[in-house]
Amino acid sequence: MFHADEIAGLCYERFNQLPRRGKPEPGREWTLLAAVVQLTRCADTGDVLNDSHAEVIARRGCIRYLIQELHGAVSAGDSSVFCRADQRGKWKLKPGVSFLFFTSHTPCGDASIIPMTDSESQPCPLVTSVKGDGGTDGALKRKAEEPSEGRNTKLPRLEEQEIHLDDPKQASSKTEAPSQSHYPETPDSVGLHPQSVPDIHRTGAKCVPGGPADPLHPGVGYHSTGVLRVKPGRGEPTLSLSCSDKLARWAVLGFQGALLSHYLEEALYFSAVVVGKCPYNREAMHRALVTRCSQVSDLPAGFSPCPLEVFQSSLEFPFSQAQTELRHQAGQGRISPCGAAISWCNVTEQPLDVTANGYKHGVTRKALGTAKARRTDLQTYLDYKQASESYQQAWTELRGQAFPLWPRGDRDLLLFH
Repeated sequence: MFHADEIAGLCYERFNQLPRRGKPEPGREWTLLAAVVQLTRCADTGDVLNDSHAEVIARRGCIRYLIQELHGAVSAGDSSVFCRADQRGKWKLKPGVSFLFFTSHTPCGDASIIPMTDSESQPCPLVTSVKGDGGTDGALKRKAEEPSEGRNTKLPRLEEQEIHLDDPKQASSKTEAPSQSHYPETPDSVGLHPQSVPDIHRTGAKCVPGGPADPLHPGVGYHSTGVLRVKPGRGEPTLSLSCSDKLARWAVLGFQGALLSHYLEEALYFSAVVVGKCPYNREAMHRALVTRCSQVSDLPAGFSPCPLEVFQSSLEFPFSQAQTELRHQAGQGRISPCGAAISWCNVTEQPLDVTANGYKHGVTRKALGTAKARRTDLQTYLDYKQASESYQQAWTELRGQAFPLWPRGDRDLLLFH
């Protein structure tokens, strides 16, 4: 058994061991860190990434690792993760193997709408809507990145080498450097009630069109809770949903995705989510990641809403926005989020991947639009995704019962080779 601090410390240590390329400039740039950690009980076509938030990149790295492990299991019977399932041609996790999700900051979106104490202030400007030439709110101007949004419990033992670390916009740090920033503790029992809290932390993630909008009232009435939100971030608005929504989806459909579902007997679920030191509220996390989908039913065999556990570490990521502000010195320029995204996972080929502002690191403007600008050699996969019938059935039930406003992406983007 170990504590949430051990998870956070291990993830920070692994990030420190990565090369300098892509990491934030100390004292001027801040970022987020996310990782998928494999736990083991001691018993036995695009050029640009539209969604490069840490949580999403971490999950992508984990899927790469799972594909490698599945290949080893099928071709040589050698895998630390998978064993044969009862159903012919299917695989399942070995006994004692599970996966945990770590994020250095409260996920953007619904989970970050949490009570504030009197001593706290809004961490950064909000994303605002700006009238376009036609007098409509169609054009969104993103004036800031996600605002600051952010217990300690025993969990099973983990193997250090099975970390799938992702740092979209990310950072580096030392676990032994204790945080000096102050986050007043928010009681888990505190809800968004005007009589109990003066204000709430705001999220830059905007409500999905067609559903309830944010009232924008002063104080606790500023946001609607429990609704789908488009992720905040720099650049042009996209249809990518917030990290809170993605985690809630994975808690029903599994984090393995449609392609791996072809080969697995059951969906793969995170056993827990651990959050680093930051503004945080357990009630809000549970609302965003679990409660919204807990009543989804009529799912195919192998799928069910996961009773996800949430914990918080007392260790802060040294490249968090708060820590960067503390260490900022005159002459360093304006504090800003880091534009690079670093992905590392425990795979044989190309374990480290760095992108800058959505583009593969090192690609020149002249090379944009060519194969050199792409992160990997892509294969056509829309038909493979649609052919995963049980996964698509589960997604249809989840969308119909809990997330009817989840936007449908452009299918042409999936017709790549």
